[in-house]
Amino acid sequence: MSAAAAGTASKTNTKDVEAIRKRNKMWGINTLSLFLGLAIWWVLPYLGVVLPTPPEVLEKFIELCASGLWFSDVGASLARVFSGFILGTLLAIPVGFLMGWYSIARGLLEPWIQFFRTVPPLAMIPLVLVLMGIGEMPKIFVIFLAAFLSCVISTFQGVISVDKTLINAAKVLGAGDGRIFAKVVVPASTPFILVGMRIGLGSAWATVVAAELIASQGGLGYRMQNAQVYLDTATIMVSLITIGVFGLIMDRILLFAENKLTGWQERR
Repeated sequence: MSAAAAGTASKTNTKDVEAIRKRNKMWGINTLSLFLGLAIWWVLPYLGVVLPTPPEVLEKFIELCASGLWFSDVGASLARVFSGFILGTLLAIPVGFLMGWYSIARGLLEPWIQFFRTVPPLAMIPLVLVLMGIGEMPKIFVIFLAAFLSCVISTFQGVISVDKTLINAAKVLGAGDGRIFAKVVVPASTPFILVGMRIGLGSAWATVVAAELIASQGGLGYRMQNAQVYLDTATIMVSLITIGVFGLIMDRILLFAENKLTGWQERR
């Protein structure tokens, strides 16, 4: 092995070791944060805060699982979130690219996008219920709207933020518009798209819970509403924790995809 190759391998190994060290450090901090949060939660009920203790919540979780209610609620909410989020993202990405790449599309679409972006999807729920009824369609539609508006703006911002030097350099090398778009614009916009998807995912969960609170016969939001009537705080906590855990898992999946697809990007 030449000296240059040995030096390159050494630098690569050093980077890998540093990355592993940073990852382990972050995992340690995350674990510490989790235990601190649980400790604070355990103490709060004894300080007069009306909260169930962790053992009471665990007991209620086991009870809901045994009755099958937890599984049916999770299945209903996940189906709505996935449907609305995937549909919103699949439409948002091409629309964002069109707005960023073609000035005519931007002029036609941007005013409407900005208009609906200032109207919270939750505010659309009463109108959507009147127009679509109380079935699954209105719930999926408001989730779709929340995910779409978050992702389309990020995609659009990603396209217009592409370094013009890269585009000009590709043109000088003889690349056509299609090749420039595929090889320069799409990769450079990917980090923005994934950030928009992560924001849209959070909006999707917030929206589905609100929709289930208003009109639903199942789901985590519906379960919380019923528990509120009977002051069943343990059930409310089970639903809240479930939403948080599933939201966190889905966000980490998107973060993993972001790290794999944008490995060229420097990170702190």
